[in-house]
Amino acid sequence: MTGSDRPRLRPVDAFPIAQDGEPAIGLRDPAGFTDQVAVLPRPLLDIVSLFDGEHSLAEIRDIVAARYEAVVTEAEIGLVAERLDEAGFLDSPRFAARRQRIEAEFAMRPTRPAAHAGGAYADEGGALRAQIEGFFRSPRGPGGVQSTGADSGEVVSGFDRRSPQGATSTRRLRGPETGPLAPLRGLLAPHIDFHRGGPTYAWAYRELLARSDADCFVVLGTCHAGMPDPFAVTLKPYETPLGAAPVDHDFVEALGRRYGESLLASEGAHRVEHSIEFQAVMLRWALAERRPFTLVPILASFLHEAVWTGGAPEADPRVPRFLDALGATIAASSRRVCVIGGVDLAHVGPRFGDSEPNSPEFLAEVEREDRAMLDRVVARDAAGFYESVARDGDARRICGLSPIYAVLRALPAAQGRLLQYTQWPDPEGAVTFCAAAFT
Repeated sequence: MTGSDRPRLRPVDAFPIAQDGEPAIGLRDPAGFTDQVAVLPRPLLDIVSLFDGEHSLAEIRDIVAARYEAVVTEAEIGLVAERLDEAGFLDSPRFAARRQRIEAEFAMRPTRPAAHAGGAYADEGGALRAQIEGFFRSPRGPGGVQSTGADSGEVVSGFDRRSPQGATSTRRLRGPETGPLAPLRGLLAPHIDFHRGGPTYAWAYRELLARSDADCFVVLGTCHAGMPDPFAVTLKPYETPLGAAPVDHDFVEALGRRYGESLLASEGAHRVEHSIEFQAVMLRWALAERRPFTLVPILASFLHEAVWTGGAPEADPRVPRFLDALGATIAASSRRVCVIGGVDLAHVGPRFGDSEPNSPEFLAEVEREDRAMLDRVVARDAAGFYESVARDGDARRICGLSPIYAVLRALPAAQGRLLQYTQWPDPEGAVTFCAAAFT
């Protein structure tokens, strides 16, 4: 709490939930400092909504009494605050100690754990390979996998359980009319859980397997919890059930020199964030038995702040300095570099704050707006992409806003193609996502 009797709720996600058949609001922490979910029925929600660090317990008591003509005591409100504080939901000395302990434990770890294995994707290697292979075979998937063979000029296609991609036949890496296929410079892939987004991951990584000989992957991911710095890197290898994805220390060092500021100041944001973890899993599946590769994991969080304040996308001087440094480091690198954005698109419906359930007509409009936005993305028009989102205050809640913009700024001149657009059409909370390639 900011004072002994002025509780302040931390930034948390709120979502509709039912308790004993009655509507309520659930609270959860996107930063992962608590794994508990707080369930607030309406009267309790009105109390907690006043936990802003400004209202005292006595003031909250008076406001609630006036709204409901009911008696609630300071002690009862204090008990609510105490329980939320104990669970890690309040900004307080107790939470500061919790955060310090958790971040210190993460800092001491030699690797970044596979935080979402066993939940968002299978946690055993064989089961995970089978799960990913199934994405290609899905009716919504791209069909038989294609992958760059160990010899640089070949593509292997089909499945064989003896290897992750199952090489059973080969052909030259060529297009039908244009000769050799252009190498892949950039890729957009989802960061939704594998159960919902698997076939769209397959569309993205089929393109990587067919077109990329890269051995260094700069992966830009959304930081869902936000962070004080616009970008954050970790040097810890990303663990996966298929082995760890090592970080390219030389690339990070060169990037840091050009940027001129610490890249590790917000490193703790990597601890439970899934947007890069899911790409590390897919890269290990795709390449671990074909060629060595390294990862440059970068979390991004800066454009939602620009939308909220009505500012320019690069008003924070750290943003253009970092993006220019990233482009220069890619250009100067002796590695074969591919840039990947781990991104989702729209989040609409009551679960995300809208007042009405999603209808087919509304989701059709969301798709039209998404596709217009993606036209700017595949045209590598970073400014036009930002404007297409900012003009309505990001009404669709584009989750990949910062990393998509960063990918577009980091890529050299390239041609973009939309490979797949997908909606997960839940009436209460629909999510859209895509696969796109830049060559």
